[in-house]
Amino acid sequence: MMNGGGPGNGMGTGFFGPGIMGILLVIIVVVVIAVAIVFFKNKSNHSSTNTDGNNSLGTLKERLARGEISEEEYDRLKQKLEQ
Repeated sequence: MMNGGGPGNGMGTGFFGPGIMGILLVIIVVVVIAVAIVFFKNKSNHSSTNTDGNNSLGTLKERLARGEISEEEYDRLKQKLEQ
């Protein structure tokens, strides 16, 4: 009689052994986490750059409103910020 020791016996020892499947699972999880980190890091870099530009322009507008700079100076500095 057979004891079911062949492939497909429900023990998970098919073509790949359980050790290889575990290693592949860990590699897949690490790759997914790495891709997520890179994606969110790039997204945060783009948003912070955009926010810095908006803050600088806002500060420039406030200085114009307070009379600290002239309209000509405002236009010149605004052009520099937009470059």
